[in-house]
Amino acid sequence: MKEKLYTIPVNDAFDADTECPLCSMRKQLESNAIEFTMGPSYMEDDIREATSRLGFCEKHLDQLYKNQNRLGLALILKTHMDKIVTDVEKLSRSGIKFSSPSLFRKKAEGSEVVNYLNELEQSCFVCDKIDHTFERYIATVFHQYHTEEAFRKKFEKSKGFCTGHYKVLYGTAPEHLSGDELNDFLKKLNGLYLDNMKRVRDDIEWFINKFDYRYADEPWKNSKDALPRSMQKTNSIL
Repeated sequence: MKEKLYTIPVNDAFDADTECPLCSMRKQLESNAIEFTMGPSYMEDDIREATSRLGFCEKHLDQLYKNQNRLGLALILKTHMDKIVTDVEKLSRSGIKFSSPSLFRKKAEGSEVVNYLNELEQSCFVCDKIDHTFERYIATVFHQYHTEEAFRKKFEKSKGFCTGHYKVLYGTAPEHLSGDELNDFLKKLNGLYLDNMKRVRDDIEWFINKFDYRYADEPWKNSKDALPRSMQKTNSIL
């Protein structure tokens, strides 16, 4: 079963001291994807075709630039820009066409050029590479939860999840579990999310209190790193 291929990174993430194991998984995938993109692979025809077609989102293009392989990135962007120029020239030769709203179509449709650029803005080679493997990681979480008591205990002892990945687990659970097992999973998931969100919320409240002179002599407790942990809980920033 494919899920077994990913048990090591999934278990490593749940073994780590983290506010969200899924954030840790995705962060590692992102690092791997950046290294892959700027490694020897960019000289392979199929990879270059994909990077030329998909391009990169703003976040990952910045990370690629910071990778320091300037020549590699220049070659990748050159062929990507070649692709854009060719596509826009081809689409624009057909003329500027905008369809107006109608009885059956409430919104006007943009030109082929605008539609092409909209798709280009939403595509990213690195994001696609991350998402493909991350989906398998999610499936592995449920596979292990379903088959392994040790993993279920590990899941229950975690520090919960960020809001985004709580949503992912909640939304995909019915695809992998059913009946009482599904209900039990969702109950535990909700408890983990809310209990740990409250824990971090209380930590950041104490962090705020420490800026009040009345609390100057009080201990910091667990609040010194409450701000970055809160950022991870609310926005998956790790």
